Amino acid sequence: MNSIWTEIEANAKQWMKEAGEKIMTSFQSKLHIQVKSDRTDLVTNIDKEVEAFFLQKIKEEYPSHQILGEEGAGHHITDRQGIVWIIDPIDGTLNFIHQKRNFAISIGIFEDGIGKLGMIYDVVQDELYHAIKGQGAFLNEQRINPLQHVNLQESMISINASWLVPNSLVQTENAIQLVETVRGTRSIGSAALGIVSVVTGRMDAYLSMRLAPWDIAGGLILIEEVGAQACDLEGRPITFPKSTSFIVARPGLSEEILGILKKNRNS
Repeated sequence: MNSIWTEIEANAKQWMKEAGEKIMTSFQSKLHIQVKSDRTDLVTNIDKEVEAFFLQKIKEEYPSHQILGEEGAGHHITDRQGIVWIIDPIDGTLNFIHQKRNFAISIGIFEDGIGKLGMIYDVVQDELYHAIKGQGAFLNEQRINPLQHVNLQESMISINASWLVPNSLVQTENAIQLVETVRGTRSIGSAALGIVSVVTGRMDAYLSMRLAPWDIAGGLILIEEVGAQACDLEGRPITFPKSTSFIVARPGLSEEILGILKKNRNS
């Protein structure tokens, strides 16, 4: 195992735990909430404080590394060169505000465009999912077993209600057929937790119409390490994170899902 990545993982774990403590402490204080693009796209003072905390720690320990944060901290990333930290300080901010649970801290670290380390921390459950490329995926310190294929009819998928109203990506009838075909559906409200629900086998697939780099960066290495498959709605693999439609599923299942969603789309 490359010692530099072992060191980075150890530091990131410690910072994740410290950030989690800050978030848990914040439950006792009043949140300051701001609207970003619309009334469902919110940011709190805690999102910003946690992101600033990571920025300070990374700059102190790894001054040559670049940082891309959801709330604007860090650098403007224009290429794939060097080591880049992609951070979502609170993935599932609506859940954080309304439920005080079902949110996570997500960090993905890339070197020259290749994912090297992924971490997702479910703060309230104290569950830290982490993986170094090629070394397997772990929940806390327990290895997560590789995933096996299941039939679509026997699967449970994570998908929200927006798929069932008219949209520009899929025909409503196809989305309805998908929901009718699978065994069951759930909606988590956090991309990071949606991804780890598939990584751990709790769900068989997770779908989103549009995710930003920080939504998925922390999960991409975890996905690889358990043999899951990630792609966009065109079936193209996810590369260096950019805003994209997103499907992650057990081996072979994404093809079945896309077969339904793309049916008669151009007719």
